[in-house]
Amino acid sequence: MLPGSARRLRSLVRGRRQGPRRRGRERGRHVVAVLEVAKGGAAVGARRARARSERGFTLLELIVTLLILMILVGLSVPVVGRSSDAVRSRAEVAGFSAFLRHARERAITSRVSHTVVIDPTHRTMTVLAGPEAEVRETRPLPERMTVEATPQAAFSVRFEPQGMSSGAEYRVKTGDVVYRVTVDPVTGRVKNTRL
Repeated sequence: MLPGSARRLRSLVRGRRQGPRRRGRERGRHVVAVLEVAKGGAAVGARRARARSERGFTLLELIVTLLILMILVGLSVPVVGRSSDAVRSRAEVAGFSAFLRHARERAITSRVSHTVVIDPTHRTMTVLAGPEAEVRETRPLPERMTVEATPQAAFSVRFEPQGMSSGAEYRVKTGDVVYRVTVDPVTGRVKNTRL
C-alpha cells in the first residue's frame, strides 16, 4: 500500500474532507472502493458480495415457511372434502335422472310403453315394459339417497312411445344436498334442479 493512499484511507474513514470530494453518499462509495483496494483489490470485494448473496436460508426462515405451508394445507383439506361430497351427490342424482331418461328413450325406440317404479322401502328402481309389465332392468338406489314423490302415485312413472309421460316430481336428497327431479307430462323430459 502506498503512503499517500493510506492517508486518504484514514481521512475517509475518519470523515475528513479531502479535496473536492463531498460527504454523504459519495463518501460512502469511496470508502467501500478504498477498502476493497486496501484489502487486495476488487476480487476480494466481489467474492464477499457474491458470498453474501449466495448464502442459503436460515433455519428460522425454513421453519416459518414450513409452518405457513402446513397451515395452508390444513385449511384446504376440509374444502376439498366438502367439494368431493357435493360431486358425489351430484353424480348420484345424475344417475337417478339418467335412469328415468333411459326408460323414456327405450319407450320411444321400442314403441312400447315403459314404466319406472321406485320402491323407497326396498331401495330399488325397476323398469317394466309393455302391458305385461315385463321387468327389463332393476337398479338399487344409492345408500345415502332418499326419494320423496310429490303425489304418492308418482313413485310409478309411465313413458309412452310418443314421448309423453304420466309426469312426476321427486325430492331427492343425498347427504346434505337436495335436488328436485321433475318429469314433464307433455314431453317426458327429465330435469333436475338443486334446491
